Amino acid sequence: MADAFAHGGVVALTGAGMSTDSGIPDYRGPDSPPRNPMTIQQFMSSPEFRRHYWARNHVGWRHMDAAMPNAGHRMLAELEARGVVHGVITQNVDMLHTKAGSRTVIDLHGVYGRVRCLGCERLVSRIELDERLTRANPGFAETVTPADGVEIAPDADAIISSTEHFRMVDCEVCGGILKPDIVYFGDSVPKPRVRAAFDLVDSGSSLVVLGSSLTVMSGLRFVRHARKTGKPVFIVNRGATRGDDIATLKIEAGCAEVLASVM
Repeated sequence: MADAFAHGGVVALTGAGMSTDSGIPDYRGPDSPPRNPMTIQQFMSSPEFRRHYWARNHVGWRHMDAAMPNAGHRMLAELEARGVVHGVITQNVDMLHTKAGSRTVIDLHGVYGRVRCLGCERLVSRIELDERLTRANPGFAETVTPADGVEIAPDADAIISSTEHFRMVDCEVCGGILKPDIVYFGDSVPKPRVRAAFDLVDSGSSLVVLGSSLTVMSGLRFVRHARKTGKPVFIVNRGATRGDDIATLKIEAGCAEVLASVM
């Protein structure tokens, strides 16, 4: 692994395991509970699904917003500042790479901090929407606490059940449906973003996967592309990944632990 970083030009592909030390759970780690995140089909199918989602997100996004970069995020940013890391492609929506100071970051699945209108495509900050939802649902977030058994999910969702009385809001400009600027399960990553990620992999010397099981094709395709074009692929993850059979080297360890060894 040290050889990969010694030559520079490293492109990092990060997954949920990168952020567990920041208190954000992962989807498929060895100790993760079964998760059933909302799909894009469910979100678009009915107002009831959307109300349930926004009620949970109204609680969950605050916990994600309060999360701070961990040592792994900070070391990647430092390695980029030194010219060793060429850029980061992240499957996470937590914005922790940006908070840590990484400059070249492709947020493959979007970010929790923006909301998009599906009608007019207007983007607003999650903070701005929070102000509107709080006015429409005074006291709701304060009535749901971790003591009530709330679990925060990796996509800024909160696992709560009582959402029947939550009031949604729509786009202030066109009245359209509001959706977090996140790629849901069953949705597609925007093509320009995919192209930018392939271009970043092509311009790097190697690909290092940090904390991803590569279960979904949105991340695995970059591993396969790197190997197809002759670039070494290094995988750091606790547990098996779908890229293990084509990796140049696989290390079963924590992300920060391995990054510290190459600093």
